Amino acid sequence: MALLTIALSKGKLAAATIRLLAQAGLPAEGLEEDGRRLLISYDGQGIRYLWCRPTDVPTYVEYGAADLGVAGKDSLLEAGAEVFELADLRFGFCRLVVAVPRQTWREMGGEKGFDLRNLHGRRVATKFPRVTEGYFRSLGLQVEIVRLHGNIELAPQVGLAEMIVDLVSTGQTLAANDLVAVAEVATSTARLIANRASFHLKHQLLHRVVASLKENARGENVEDAPLDNGSR
Repeated sequence: MALLTIALSKGKLAAATIRLLAQAGLPAEGLEEDGRRLLISYDGQGIRYLWCRPTDVPTYVEYGAADLGVAGKDSLLEAGAEVFELADLRFGFCRLVVAVPRQTWREMGGEKGFDLRNLHGRRVATKFPRVTEGYFRSLGLQVEIVRLHGNIELAPQVGLAEMIVDLVSTGQTLAANDLVAVAEVATSTARLIANRASFHLKHQLLHRVVASLKENARGENVEDAPLDNGSR
């Protein structure tokens, strides 16, 4: 029996991913994100899973360590990995936004009209340097990027950066740190991706699994997002 390897994202996408696997008829019994095992095999069903950091899933898939993967669109945009994007799984919705301290927002126009051009030449803290640089460059603005790996909201409070680019879902974390979202960089949901070689060499096996996952994806209140037609 051919073996199919699927890379799964730890964290916020994990629980919904496990539910989707079970609904799609794929092995999921005993599959736990917070368990000690990172490689879980269901040999009798020809499936094994890899638990990865969300940002690492595109890399595992791109280099063929996994045939398929479930990753947020934000991770795909930042990685720029050469993988096939097969489906929007319609859960894990969040937005990647530019946010500034509320005081800065007021001083630069606030509700009367905040202008992003006021941020030209400023420092921005983010976990998404690739996406952030591309976004501001598309606006003709230069910024200095400070790459961080967590607690991004702290940066403006201690003078490390004048703004941040980060993911938000409810907006509560921004509000708690007195930050205001002033622009949307991108939206993100969970995506099903495939290794390019596996897509051709294991096409029959992948097609069955992919079709079942797409059929059972049941995201709520998520608008259809344009896919990349098999690119990034």
